[in-house]
Amino acid sequence: MSELHFKPRHTGRSRLRRNGAGFTLIELMVVCAIVAVLAAVAIPQYRDYATHARIQEATAGLAAKRSKLELYYDNNRSYADAPDCASDATTSSSFTFVGTTCTASAYTLTATGQGSMSGFTYTINNSNTKTSSTPSSWGGHSSDSCWILGKSGSC
Repeated sequence: MSELHFKPRHTGRSRLRRNGAGFTLIELMVVCAIVAVLAAVAIPQYRDYATHARIQEATAGLAAKRSKLELYYDNNRSYADAPDCASDATTSSSFTFVGTTCTASAYTLTATGQGSMSGFTYTINNSNTKTSSTPSSWGGHSSDSCWILGKSGSC
């Protein structure tokens, strides 16, 4: 007796075989959704972190310039013509430092944000009075008694 072998008839469409190679569309969509959620959380956090670092750059720069001005005053009994009263745009890529007022007995140093830090302003004077203001994207805070370091307006 002979055996009959029947082959399935194809209707013109090839059947997809899952042999472990490749990913399904659903798997790819799930991965894309997970990456999108992580990016939505991580990117703003990174921007805030970078802004905090640039703020520290401004406050540290002002503190260093203040120290140099006090040393200059100890040696010359005047703040006038002190090198650190001159405009300085090379120390930082995010801030321009300038001595807005430098007289024989007083000074005011200002760090003004540029580029991504536009709108941030920090000042300090010979009495160690610190003032600051931030752009509306960072809360639009201002203070006449401290340097604002946080997005919440905290000093």
